Amino acid sequence: MKTALALCLACLALLAPAKAAERVVNVFNWSDYIDPKVIEDFTRETGVKVVYDTYDSNEILEARLLAGASGYDVVVPSATFFAREIRADALRPLDFSKLPHAKDLWPDINAKLARYDTAERHGVDYMWYTTGIAFNVAKVKARLGGKTITSWTDVLRPESLKKLADCGVYMLDAPEDMFAIAFKYMKLDPNTKKPEDFRRAALLLSGLRGYVKKFHSSEYINGLANGDICVALGWSGDAFQAKARAREANNGVDIDFVIPQEGTLISMDVLAIPADAPHPEEAHLFIDYMLRPDVAAKNTNATHFANGVLASRPLVEPAILNNPSVYPNEATMAKLFAVTAPDIALQRTVTREWTRVKTGR
Repeated sequence: MKTALALCLACLALLAPAKAAERVVNVFNWSDYIDPKVIEDFTRETGVKVVYDTYDSNEILEARLLAGASGYDVVVPSATFFAREIRADALRPLDFSKLPHAKDLWPDINAKLARYDTAERHGVDYMWYTTGIAFNVAKVKARLGGKTITSWTDVLRPESLKKLADCGVYMLDAPEDMFAIAFKYMKLDPNTKKPEDFRRAALLLSGLRGYVKKFHSSEYINGLANGDICVALGWSGDAFQAKARAREANNGVDIDFVIPQEGTLISMDVLAIPADAPHPEEAHLFIDYMLRPDVAAKNTNATHFANGVLASRPLVEPAILNNPSVYPNEATMAKLFAVTAPDIALQRTVTREWTRVKTGR
């Protein structure tokens, strides 16, 4: 009797539907680069759990991608690295039939992104931004005789930067950005690929090392907001995050951001899927969700970075949309430049010269 009952129960167990496996998407993104509520809303609407990790440099992401078996489904490389990762077959082509909201992407930004992905199939723009100078208004005016920062000369000439060093200066730990800016200041082609130009730029930047508190690509946000530093060569959205945090803390710190009068670098960060993504279906679902105009606007409102979805503009907070340092006017846009990634041989020179910059040797 017991044997018959056991057999019956075993048969019923085999006939019972198996519990559905939990759906997951593993995301690797920059720090402070999304509205946290967007992640919660995505899971609530789709049932897909988001495992969300962050990084602070393109080099960290690229090392994972090129090593293979990264374990991530969605990554957000900057466009220069994105191009190199396409060539290395580290990213899979997107299936645009699964991205219906791609129709809302910004044509002008798409055109700029196309120079990095000529097939226009490996990624879509997430955010775009400029590299400029963020600063504590009161502390800078006190050290510059009531004047403010308007030019790259104010931070790339040693005698100028020396005046600001005592209140704390940060620079990006991002060689592509920093070298391109140095080239512009030196009146060289910002997109030069000559090794000797990188050596000249490294000599200029290493000469500033004694006045730079730290090279880092995210710590300057809180440093500015708290009043611990007074100047940062950084990204536009980060600067306005710092401004917002200082305002929320009501600590009397006023942060401003300037695109120097000579012009600056425009950069794009791209939503892409690694070639070895374990959950490509969920990855497409997540990317399409991020391209929804209402979601893109939420992320811009939270991060103060301009997003790549043109249809989101009416939903962006007016203070952000009308800020020319976030959404530059036509005259400023005309002064912005983009750069492409160095090849592998030149990258060795870039890495070596950037080490020289950070060590001041």
